[in-house]
Amino acid sequence: MSGAESTEGVRLQKVLANAGVASRRVCEEYIVDGRVRVNGRVVTELGTRIDPTSDLVDVDGTAIQLDATKRYIMLNKPAGFVSSMKDEQGRPDLRRFTREWPERLYNVGRLDAETSGLLVLTNDGDLAHVLAHPSFGVTKVYIAKVSGRVTPQTIATLTRGIELDDGPIAADKARLLDASGTGGRGTSLVELTLHSGRNRIVRRMMAAVGHPVIDLVRRQFGPLHLGALPAGQARELTTVERGALLTAARRAAPTPPGDS
Repeated sequence: MSGAESTEGVRLQKVLANAGVASRRVCEEYIVDGRVRVNGRVVTELGTRIDPTSDLVDVDGTAIQLDATKRYIMLNKPAGFVSSMKDEQGRPDLRRFTREWPERLYNVGRLDAETSGLLVLTNDGDLAHVLAHPSFGVTKVYIAKVSGRVTPQTIATLTRGIELDDGPIAADKARLLDASGTGGRGTSLVELTLHSGRNRIVRRMMAAVGHPVIDLVRRQFGPLHLGALPAGQARELTTVERGALLTAARRAAPTPPGDS
């Protein structure tokens, strides 16, 4: 923050208005009311100047992206596409869904080719690194259509934990949404909430309890919900969604050395 030098940086209320928070007058009210923090500290002086390229700002605890060049996209990835911007094997990739944005975008984490649902695409490398890192443990919600009629006992097993080849795993939450048919001829819809980033983890978990996955959709990634976005469609995150995602990433990011 460059408040000590009144001629350096950009006035905080101007930065907030340029970021789309509100009009400059309303942003001034936010500052005076103590609703704005810069680098974790409440700022109430209207003369405060900051460096938009390095200072971190939040309003009411929600992170604000000050860099207008950063892009955040939600994609409902259809089945049959690999989670890559360029597949070396020539398989269908994500490029066809991002042609309207000129920036070079990257996918945050992956969905296997047979799985559809929510993927985040961005050119914000720092955010992508934090959200995709296994230690962050972002929560993901999946809806799985599986073979057979899933019982309450199986749901309990999924949350209690099972042993896989690469170690134990337990769902954060699991619930049976629907079951039809009889015995092994039936099918079931199961909702699983996980924070694990292990490869094909939902498919392996359901196979381990005797209910192979027929179809799998990721409905939620951290604070983001797929909603009614059609398969194969992409859109920019709303201001609220972007703020929620940035807030989650900043909370998870390690504190730089020397910072308190």
